[in-house]
Amino acid sequence: MSLFEKIYNYQMIARLEDAGAIAVTAQEREWLSDMLRRPESEHAFSPSTLVKLRALAAVDDSIDIAFDENEHGSAPEAEEILEKAASQTVQLYHPLLRPLREALTRKTGLQLTYAVKDGSVRERQHGYPYKLEYSMVKREWYLLWFHLRNRSVMTTKLQNIAEVAAAPIPALQAKAAKKRMTAYYASKQQQAVIQIMPHFNRELSRILYAFSCFDKEVSYEESTDTYRITLIYLSDESDFVLSRIRFLGKRILVTEGDYLRKRMYETAHKSLMRYGVTP
Repeated sequence: MSLFEKIYNYQMIARLEDAGAIAVTAQEREWLSDMLRRPESEHAFSPSTLVKLRALAAVDDSIDIAFDENEHGSAPEAEEILEKAASQTVQLYHPLLRPLREALTRKTGLQLTYAVKDGSVRERQHGYPYKLEYSMVKREWYLLWFHLRNRSVMTTKLQNIAEVAAAPIPALQAKAAKKRMTAYYASKQQQAVIQIMPHFNRELSRILYAFSCFDKEVSYEESTDTYRITLIYLSDESDFVLSRIRFLGKRILVTEGDYLRKRMYETAHKSLMRYGVTP
């Protein structure tokens, strides 16, 4: 967990959500205030939102962050935090996130110009945006949308989209497109129940953090002091879910989800065979 990530406590967060409150530490407020002064913030938020955020995050003292010039160019000396050059990482923010979020909020159509796998470009294609999704495996943003002319479900990398423009469509057409997209992704949804072994209940926050990118529900059985996580994910995300399960090891047990249980059995079998142990 990095310096700026809040400690995730399920019980505390659940109670705060019920009360409609958000807990923000002084360090988070200082970090946000500093980030809002960076040039990238001008593209990430509308002017009115940016002014409001800067007012809410205003602090007396800010954090001075300098970057090693080998990675980011020359920068003033920093006394508090110095980030040394690291391996190159993909930037999480994309300039198209803001206009696409606005289109999703307004439930309006789009006109897209984008590149496909063979390198050719599809110009001014009309579609209905359904969802923005970030792949934890490929570390890329995707737009899930419905192609109105071809009547097909599309998944397009944001880095392959050259232009986006609003293109209003009739309400009935938008409703039909949304219904088609919802049905398609519902058919691809998988569900599994993961039980936390009671001895590791103290690591609940860490375990929930490992599955933070998925939709989930957490239940607690007082009589057995057992937490269970109902995990909802798409079928093509199964390998990533398995990587999280293997990472957590003996802390958890998959109690429901035939595919995950079968794959974990195969993993355990192969591991034992490698060391000369016959299951």
